[in-house]
Amino acid sequence: MRATAVLTGSWPTGEAVRPMSGPPSAVPALVARVQGGDAAAFGQLYREHRDVVARLVFRVLGPTSELEDVVQEVFLQVHRSIGRFRGQSQFSTWLHRVTVNVALQQIRRRKSQPIAYVTDPVDLPEETNDETPLDRTLTRERLAAVYRALDTLAPKKRAVLVLHDLESVPAAEIARIVDSNVLTVRTRLFYARREFNLALEKEPAFRGVLR
Repeated sequence: MRATAVLTGSWPTGEAVRPMSGPPSAVPALVARVQGGDAAAFGQLYREHRDVVARLVFRVLGPTSELEDVVQEVFLQVHRSIGRFRGQSQFSTWLHRVTVNVALQQIRRRKSQPIAYVTDPVDLPEETNDETPLDRTLTRERLAAVYRALDTLAPKKRAVLVLHDLESVPAAEIARIVDSNVLTVRTRLFYARREFNLALEKEPAFRGVLR
């Protein structure tokens, strides 16, 4: 198994982050209502996007107890800055950018202290009938190992790797999310994969698995 294959294997699943639900004409109307101070509209926006944001935060941060706090911080930032959204890009792209920026800020804050990854993230795949408790424990150990390997990456490389290899976001869209160009995104992705592979090969949970 190649090291990068674990990112698309049996880790927390879910649909990739998508544009806002509903017909395209409803998107600017809802955003405009929020920008006009409509609290009910913001509540609707939160309900429609909370799970998507939480999944992306989980993918960037890993299975930690920080998840809910970071999700709330994302929506605080959305509330504070949505007035500056002018529709130059899709709202989903803008929301990606806010979410990734908040998650990366959290990573930078915690760099000075060791991270204890929780062992029972709610998004782990359901246990199957032929899965033993040892299998389940190994899955959790490998998930924690994946995020320890991701912790070795610079935040910008980590974001690109997560967006591309976990969320299946195209490089051109990632460039818009991280406010860069496609060549830079592809370069970061190349080096991120290489560094991630090297870090994961040192993890006992993947000993004898990677090749």
